[in-house]
Amino acid sequence: MLVRVMNRSGRPNGSGRPGGAGRRGGGILASVAVAVLAAVTLIATGAPSGASAPGGEAPRPAASHPASAPAPAFAPGTDRGSRAGAGVEADVAYHGHVSLWGGRVGVWLTTENHGPAPVSGVTVRLRFSVPLDPGATLPPGCLRTGPATVQCGTGTMRAAGSGVRVALDVAVVGEPAEVGVDIDTAWSGGTYDRNPANNTHRVLAPATGDPYSF
Repeated sequence: MLVRVMNRSGRPNGSGRPGGAGRRGGGILASVAVAVLAAVTLIATGAPSGASAPGGEAPRPAASHPASAPAPAFAPGTDRGSRAGAGVEADVAYHGHVSLWGGRVGVWLTTENHGPAPVSGVTVRLRFSVPLDPGATLPPGCLRTGPATVQCGTGTMRAAGSGVRVALDVAVVGEPAEVGVDIDTAWSGGTYDRNPANNTHRVLAPATGDPYSF
């Protein structure tokens, strides 16, 4: 839009003779024209250019919201429902009988594994209530670990399988009227057993020579 301002004589401003008054009048009229142009522009656009917010403050950008922190991952190695023991499960069982006669004690023992996992080997521990004769001879796979304690290896046992059979016949010190034998597992090849009742036994055998089962 062009606004042209005329002076009283009908001639455009600045077309008269040069003079200080003419030049001053022309400058004032030019300022008025610029102001009019600015007002028309503001009305046409509907938004003031460089307008400030109420109170003289510059408009602030909208606050950005940080993304939510990710939920912590479940820590490896922690258990949602902790289980006792480590490794895999195997149900080891011992069955047999004990006899005592004439100062000698005999233990006949069969080892089994009801699974669900196989075992690389199990150590059976036999603890007697009286000391064994120092010169007692033990069967292969058995080792004396104390005056009245013997440990025997079973060998590898598959799931739902059996291991070696232990046949122990040794002299004890003196001729006791009875002997007690505690049978349990000293080592289970890294497996854990939820059912220790079938591999933990206590047998009391009177000196009658009769077999007392477990």
